[in-house]
Amino acid sequence: MESGAVFTGLQPNPNYLISPLRSACRLLLHQNCSNKKQFCPQSLKFQRLPLLACKKLSSTIQEAPLTSDVAYELADIDWDSLGFALMPTDFMYIMKCSRGQTFSKGELQRYGNIELSPSAGVLNYGQVGPLDLYMGLFEGLKAYRKQDGNILLFRPEENALRMRMGAERMCMPSPTIEQFVDAVTATVLANKRWVPPPGKGSLYIRPLLMGSGAVLGLAPAPEYTFLIYVSPVGNYFKEGIAPIHLMIDTEVHRATPGGTGGVKTIGNYASVLNAQTAAKAKGFTDVLYLDCVHKKYLEEVSSCNVFVVKGNVISTPSIKGTILPGITRKSIIDVARSQGFQVEERFVAVDELLDADEVFCTGTAVVISPVGSITYHGERISYRNGGIGVVSQQLYSALTRLQMGLTEDKMDWLLELN
Repeated sequence: MESGAVFTGLQPNPNYLISPLRSACRLLLHQNCSNKKQFCPQSLKFQRLPLLACKKLSSTIQEAPLTSDVAYELADIDWDSLGFALMPTDFMYIMKCSRGQTFSKGELQRYGNIELSPSAGVLNYGQVGPLDLYMGLFEGLKAYRKQDGNILLFRPEENALRMRMGAERMCMPSPTIEQFVDAVTATVLANKRWVPPPGKGSLYIRPLLMGSGAVLGLAPAPEYTFLIYVSPVGNYFKEGIAPIHLMIDTEVHRATPGGTGGVKTIGNYASVLNAQTAAKAKGFTDVLYLDCVHKKYLEEVSSCNVFVVKGNVISTPSIKGTILPGITRKSIIDVARSQGFQVEERFVAVDELLDADEVFCTGTAVVISPVGSITYHGERISYRNGGIGVVSQQLYSALTRLQMGLTEDKMDWLLELN
């Protein structure tokens, strides 16, 4: 099947004001380009922009002399009011392959609705594989704008690797690490004007992998789709870096041994919505879950990993199949160790919360969220008088300054796009 054939009826974003191609056109006009029409969206009337064309476009932009009206052309929105909610952008990326095949060619399309068969595997069986019930996979990463206008991606190869590991667990084909990073790069460059100004937020990048082919019986999908869309975002929690307040639910569990808790599947998050909604109705920010066997060891908050601080020791639950191996988690461990902290990955009992100095959560969306209090069996445990812990603030500043290009990248974690 031709790539992208399933996705029809795409409509351009009504807020589409200054496209990457129009920016390129302006740059080329500065070079006295003799054939100007071929670079303008109106004359091209394109619906799809191949990855190769995007690479050539980005190369052209890098070689052209930058002017002030081009380097910082941004979408016309209120950057100071960004929350963590979807804001439609200009382009999304799509790549397909058939069962038993490998992903080979992708393309950029205008952002818009997609069309799926009512019997698509992801809708009927959550993409079913031959071993057990499988879900679609997704990733999350961010792009930040530097003061000079360049854009930084934070460890995209780690997201690519995690998706490949998840796809192997789910018996699904997946893009190579190079294909993943190239696709993310192309999507970000095509939506460059939606990357917030420095200090105003980030561009959240959402790659998806799903069984999109039609299937009636219980069987693997005949076709798979890899899709990326982006949205400018602010803080995940409305509190921002302010402390969040958690409750421990001893009856609801996020994952079970032998399941898919350690894989970033779409189904892992649906199971916590009821408990999370109930917690918010009681005034809490989110829920902290315990293991389902002993009901005494910390696992995760709904969408982020948890850390406990006592003196110079920082402890976090070890990855044992029921906990997602967060990339921010992994990065914080390395940053903390580089700053002289002793970091332990182990079983962390809920009783350790009683005399902890600090507790904080990590995730792509939240980066670091200090915990102001945890309520367990009706007892409220407060940290730093409900304020921000010193260690939480120190690690948050260290990681975010690195992500935004404000400090030297000694870890070699950043990919810079011009």
